[in-house]
Amino acid sequence: MKEITRVGLDIAKNLFQIHGVDKNEKVLLQKQIRRDKMLAFFANRPRCLIGMEACSGAHYWARELTRFGHEVKLMAAQFVAPYQKRGTAGKNDRNDAEAICEAVGRPNMRFVPVKNVEQQAVLMVHRARTLIVSERTALVNQIRGLLGEFGIVVPQGIEKIRRALPLLLEDAENGLIDLAREIFCKMQEQ
Repeated sequence: MKEITRVGLDIAKNLFQIHGVDKNEKVLLQKQIRRDKMLAFFANRPRCLIGMEACSGAHYWARELTRFGHEVKLMAAQFVAPYQKRGTAGKNDRNDAEAICEAVGRPNMRFVPVKNVEQQAVLMVHRARTLIVSERTALVNQIRGLLGEFGIVVPQGIEKIRRALPLLLEDAENGLIDLAREIFCKMQEQ
């Protein structure tokens, strides 16, 4: 019986595509599998090399599959792209899984280290902070732009808005109508 030695796994939200080959590059497996069945499927398979694109969820799946003894390697999508078949079939999960399988077997492929849960948590902190800072910057710029519509100019910078906005909201002579003051109050709370 021939044994699968290398697998390309295209992960998605609900349906994952698997492409497996033996040591002679003969395709032995092309299968679509639901997310909730994937771990059970790989738990019962002989150990092999599994390749995935380093995308959302890939580090989780890599850690889980490694627990079953599989060797899992992650690759950046741009390094997998040259192995995708072009033509009438176009881009689809089956072609992607095949390209991943081909790419993971290349001797000079560059891989992304699998992150442990602690590393994922630290990365999450950095990404969450970046999001919050960018949202805050957008809000400050929005406030400045809306104030400008009433002829009120506040210099750039979050601290300048923090100092100016309460004073502007209290100033009854600056031309802001009640509706505008209400909106600016809500934006200030944000």
